[in-house]
Amino acid sequence: MHERSIALLNKGLADEMWAVHQYLYFHFHCDDQGYDLLAELFKNTAMAEMRHVEEFAERILFLGGKVKMKASHEVADIHDVRGMLEKAMEMELAAVKDYNKFANQCSANADAASKKIFEELVGDEEGHADAFGTQLEHLDKFGEQFMALQSMERSRSLAGGA
Repeated sequence: MHERSIALLNKGLADEMWAVHQYLYFHFHCDDQGYDLLAELFKNTAMAEMRHVEEFAERILFLGGKVKMKASHEVADIHDVRGMLEKAMEMELAAVKDYNKFANQCSANADAASKKIFEELVGDEEGHADAFGTQLEHLDKFGEQFMALQSMERSRSLAGGA
């Protein structure tokens, strides 16, 4: 009866697994470059996406389905901050579009609980897109000065700990 919802939930789970992997990858590279604030943003977003994976998995199991723990895409090998933020925006906006569509499909299949999960995650993904968009705006407005400020946070932290 809920085969379609289970398929949609597993699709969402696969996309969230990809987001976890991609954002942790970005976190590692931002951290390595000394961009602590961006590194923290990517890490926190990855953690939020992990909670989404858990929500999907719990619902799939409740519906009697099998949880498929496989990311939908390979991690993109991006090292520059602008590219990272643009990729993150692209991912979040695609999730918003998909989850709105999936919510409607769950509704058409008389699965209000799965619909509600997708609807709630739309708000989360819009928040992530907004955060990444703000960082892109800062990068556009302040350019390399914005990245220098990111590095200065680590220098200040290291100097204070010495």
